[in-house]
Amino acid sequence: MKILLDFLPLVVFFAAYKAVDIYFAAGVAIVVAVAQIAWSLAKRIKIKPVQWVSLGFIVVFCSATILLHDEFYFKLKWTLFYGLMGAMILVALAMKKNPLKSLLGQEIELPAAIWHKLSISWGIYFLVMAALNQYIATVLSLDAYVNVKIFGGMALSAVFVVAQAIWLARHLPDEPAKEGA
Repeated sequence: MKILLDFLPLVVFFAAYKAVDIYFAAGVAIVVAVAQIAWSLAKRIKIKPVQWVSLGFIVVFCSATILLHDEFYFKLKWTLFYGLMGAMILVALAMKKNPLKSLLGQEIELPAAIWHKLSISWGIYFLVMAALNQYIATVLSLDAYVNVKIFGGMALSAVFVVAQAIWLARHLPDEPAKEGA
């Protein structure tokens, strides 16, 4: 259910873009993002800081896209979002803090060195995604950009996450033997 909620704004945005245009889709993105946060608050689901940051980016940059009638701001949103995420992770590491361990440390047990490497890889991943986004935003038409962003971005993210999962699996502690086995 959670993964469906995570991808709902993307699916609704894409449908609105294909049905109407980028300005309508930007408005839909704002409504869906606000509704998603409101639903979580109503259900008393804890909202992670990255969700608040994402909401802020969606509201600010999609509003600018609509008000200034310029797709540039929609494209810029992703470059800045990815860049900010990558920079925040790497700066936190430089300050001897590990944001991924803070987020996931209660769910996954890993040695400190592995948490460090994991955070570095995610920081670099986000910076690479920022650079790729900026590149495709400047060389592709809006229609091609949206298609590449949705399908290419999802594919790159899936490949990265699967590679991370395979790498992490080698470092997870063995499960304790069951009693009576």
